[in-house]
Amino acid sequence: MDLGLKGLRALITGGSKGIGFHCAEVLAAEGAAISICARTSADVETAVSRLTALGATAYGTALDVSDKTALEAWVTNSAEALGGIDIVIGNVSALAVNDDEAAWQAGFETDMMHSVRLVNVAMPWLEKSPAASITLVSSVSGREIDFTGPAYGAFKAAIVHYAQGLAYKLAAKGIRANTVSPGNTYFDGGIWQNIENNMPDLYAEALALNPTGRMAKPEEIARGVVFLASPASSFTTGTNLVIDGALTKGVQL
Repeated sequence: MDLGLKGLRALITGGSKGIGFHCAEVLAAEGAAISICARTSADVETAVSRLTALGATAYGTALDVSDKTALEAWVTNSAEALGGIDIVIGNVSALAVNDDEAAWQAGFETDMMHSVRLVNVAMPWLEKSPAASITLVSSVSGREIDFTGPAYGAFKAAIVHYAQGLAYKLAAKGIRANTVSPGNTYFDGGIWQNIENNMPDLYAEALALNPTGRMAKPEEIARGVVFLASPASSFTTGTNLVIDGALTKGVQL
């Protein structure tokens, strides 16, 4: 299937590894130009080099997405470097799972406000695009109560609500907005590898919850994200796509 991505310009936060990088790889393979950001300069440089080696036009900046000024500058600079913006993918979380005020503040600034600022700053370019889309990565922790902290789940649920509102508000402008809610996703350098190495009991507990007997691979989530973001999904907006290997039991009606 041709996803219709050739020549489009996509921005991905948290794009240096895991789900974000695999989104960038899929986009690159489909002929899109890409800009990524992440916290660590070396990781961004490595990711941009890998994308360039695939033949993609790629741009990247190291920054903390909770820094409003830095995030807005990256969006503006990306638009200038790529010649516009057609797709934004928000894929960053503070992973704040403690039950304290610091977790609530971190989740608000990183998970929630980074998503809002990303959309707001990109909007002038999205309004000019014939294939504009917003895709925000939430979590199954926003759908049901699990072993993560209350702040993490609350903000993941809020992201779904926010995107649903965007879908309704922006439909007349031809701008789509969707979310993807992954289940537990394992990759090198990711949170679940860290838990496996340092909290084996929690890792075993989480793994046992999934009837498939495994966690997701980042590329499995990324394919869903990119499909929703692509023109091939042109009439899909206001949707929360759950990709969790039947981990959650709630029914979406």
